[in-house]
Amino acid sequence: MEKYLDNGYSSPMGDEELLSRIAELEHIALDMDGTIYMGSDLFECTLPFLALLRSKGIGYSFLTNNPTKSADDYIARLAAMGVECAPDQIYTTAMGAIDYLKADRPELRRLFILGTESMTREFCEAGFVPTADSADDEPDAVLVAFDTTLTYDRLCRAAWWIAQGKPYIATNPDRVCPTNLPTVLVDCGSLCAALATATRREPDITIGKPNPDILRGVAHRHGVAVERVAMVGDRLYTDVQTAHNAGAMGILTLSGETTLATARAAAQQPHLTIDSLADLGALIERARQ
Repeated sequence: MEKYLDNGYSSPMGDEELLSRIAELEHIALDMDGTIYMGSDLFECTLPFLALLRSKGIGYSFLTNNPTKSADDYIARLAAMGVECAPDQIYTTAMGAIDYLKADRPELRRLFILGTESMTREFCEAGFVPTADSADDEPDAVLVAFDTTLTYDRLCRAAWWIAQGKPYIATNPDRVCPTNLPTVLVDCGSLCAALATATRREPDITIGKPNPDILRGVAHRHGVAVERVAMVGDRLYTDVQTAHNAGAMGILTLSGETTLATARAAAQQPHLTIDSLADLGALIERARQ
């Protein structure tokens, strides 16, 4: 990986304050795409970093804005890469949307879903009913996600129901999904932008990062104060902003979407910027000595 930083990291804090903050961490929430892997390639530093966290007694979980796969699918994918992951260590925006609907909008059971088969199946298992692409099959709400199986007809049907004033929920604001392939993966935020142009409506709520509730939920699930949690990811506007919004430590890794120039130009700086997880591991070693 190209080195962006002379010493592998930078921070607006001095070293003493930075190491003190890192020493207090009890849990690290890790983004996935662009943070622990890129596309189908696991970063070389990922497994040693996770082993270090286990040796230091620091908990970790995987918090992804990508809802295309179910939790079980993600666990299987990580296992195939050699990454240990228990069910309580994975949280996707599909899971967040299910939790939100059950807790805050229990009357919304019939959903017109722009999402993958795997994600739709997860909603069915949670008791929701997906509606058909038909003006005669009226939903209670529209749910828009990162949909790699999207068809034009279904995009138009979603726009129709949104234009009729149906409650409108988005899983995540990401414009693109990181990839190591020669393409641009158009993500949920870009689909919502197209729908906004067509309907003049934005989502009523966007579940995923930077919504702080998703990180607070992780902290609660693992029984730690959110102030002792670090959110590590490759995006300023989702991962780092989530940490700022929740009162956690925001760590930007330059292994994915964001460049150092973009990071330095940000109005709200990460608490720490690293080249990769290897640099965070080295700082944890220093902080815990």
